[in-house]
Amino acid sequence: MTVTSAPPPLPPQPLHKLQCLWSHTNPAHSQLDRDTVTHTDIMLGTLCALITALTYVDAAKVLTQTPPVHTASVGQQVVLHCNIQRDDYRVVSWYKQALGKTPQYILYYYHSHRSPTFGSGFSSDRFDSKSTSNINYQLIIKRAETGDSAQYFCHTWDTSANEHVFGPGTELTVTSSSAPAPVLTVFPPSSAELQSNKASVVCLSSQSVPFAHVTWSAAGSPVSSGVSTSTAVQQPDQSFHISSRLDVQTSDWNLNKVYTCKVSVGSQTSEKTISRSHCPTGDE
Repeated sequence: MTVTSAPPPLPPQPLHKLQCLWSHTNPAHSQLDRDTVTHTDIMLGTLCALITALTYVDAAKVLTQTPPVHTASVGQQVVLHCNIQRDDYRVVSWYKQALGKTPQYILYYYHSHRSPTFGSGFSSDRFDSKSTSNINYQLIIKRAETGDSAQYFCHTWDTSANEHVFGPGTELTVTSSSAPAPVLTVFPPSSAELQSNKASVVCLSSQSVPFAHVTWSAAGSPVSSGVSTSTAVQQPDQSFHISSRLDVQTSDWNLNKVYTCKVSVGSQTSEKTISRSHCPTGDE
């Protein structure tokens, strides 16, 4: 099996654009020497900027990744899908971006090849790639590990737009049977907030993986507006914290409406409730 640290050559980016993209994502490279630009610099710099700015939506070709969110258990096979919309460039690359890390190039796959070509640190022992048609490609993780929890992006080239194109990503969470349920803490509105018409209740989740599904309800009814949920932040003890805020009407809080925060990580779910007259309740 051939192992390489970079994908196959693609039509080059203008160097002035590359320098802008790469310096935006990595200040240490702001004085990048144009004579020493490597293909890995091009791909990773472009990827970081595209993910951050979501500039892939400007391209004529739109990549679709399914499922957008996926949860698997340790040891299971995981199959992620990428539809490249149009059959004009039969090469798809895959990248992994763990929380707080730079993207890692996993592999690229030519439609006519029997096997993919891998990036450094990845091999056929656990990874594979296939195509089910000229426009449908798969990334296969043969035996999932907790360290596979990350965002996965597919990539190809748009020949009509002359642009690198990335999919929106799939969020993969791999959990073990021994993983504990999320531990939740809910906080009432501050006294200062309650002096105005609007206030907020906050839910803090401590969990063993970086991704979780957070939902709110008010008086038993699901609430989607006025919800703001952060990305996970890893703690010194290797756990992850996610905070979610629900905006509420001060009048509803004063009328003792009950608010519930529910957090799911794989098959593990925790919830806590809070109201004006009751202290936080729920899973401990």
